[in-house]
Amino acid sequence: MNPSISLFRKRLHRGARIALAMGAALLAAHTPAAALTVLMGDELAAHSEFVQYLRAGQEPGARFDLVRLSPGGADTPQVTEAASADPERSASVNAGVRTRSLRALASDANLTMAVGMPAARAALERPGQQPLVLAMLSRLDYENLRATSPALRRGDRRVGVLLRDPAMADQLALVGAVLPQKQRIGVVATPESEPLVRELQRAAQGGSPPWDVQVEYAPDAKSLAASLRAVVPRSDALMVLPDLIGDSQAATLSVLRAGAEAGLPVFGASEGLVRSGGLAAAVSTPAQLAQQARLLGQKLASSGGGASPLVESATPAAVRVNTTVARGLGLRLPEERELAERLTVTR
Repeated sequence: MNPSISLFRKRLHRGARIALAMGAALLAAHTPAAALTVLMGDELAAHSEFVQYLRAGQEPGARFDLVRLSPGGADTPQVTEAASADPERSASVNAGVRTRSLRALASDANLTMAVGMPAARAALERPGQQPLVLAMLSRLDYENLRATSPALRRGDRRVGVLLRDPAMADQLALVGAVLPQKQRIGVVATPESEPLVRELQRAAQGGSPPWDVQVEYAPDAKSLAASLRAVVPRSDALMVLPDLIGDSQAATLSVLRAGAEAGLPVFGASEGLVRSGGLAAAVSTPAQLAQQARLLGQKLASSGGGASPLVESATPAAVRVNTTVARGLGLRLPEERELAERLTVTR
């Protein structure tokens, strides 16, 4: 082959490669980053912190619209914060504040995320086909939506649900790591807690060996003491569910007091429980939940959709242990980090 022709071909191929690379770079530069619209219907501290981590995790140049719904979720123009994820602008949260309607925002959003129950209801009731993540819901919130909101099962919209609490299987795994020789778990529940009780019983059957779950129901506050007296003698440990009892400080303290009097450890899913006298809890954090919500949104974007929502429990971010309670019970427990690692292995 003529040397000059061979050199010409090499230069031609090199030029083509450079042109393709430049074209790809230009295309990437002009491809808009994924837009995220976040709906908030309350000002709970955990929800606000969750949104802050969502904003901080936005890719540079990605659009972030925060919509604060008015009481009742009325579809009227709301103040929207459009914040860039550019580190140089991250401190200026209110940069580019605009007043736009939620309907207008929904038309050009790649993903909508509703934070908390009021925002979830509002998001489900509005039209739109973009993927929707309902975040920071309790299991009982989700069950309530299933029973009352047909829009949750729309076939033309991909919906994901991120529960704020770890799964019952993770809770039992923590009990097993702390009390390896015990199998009887005592629970006092309310009638509304039946979905949580069923989840706990399914997780218990999957244990090796299976857990023996003892359940007593307390229809009202007056019957709580009697239910505790019935369940304590049949239990090696007590568990506080994230329900009306777990959400009530007075009811939770009654469970903790009954456990302390009987020498039984109490487990749950909140740091507050551990600070108040519980032995240990597998907990999630707003930072971890924000990351998990983003991953769930990515799953929705790449999925084919379907009538059933994609539901995920929170992945425990940490384990909290009350060392004073552990000493009082004569227990020598592994470090919190080691317990968290064990949960990761068993999951």
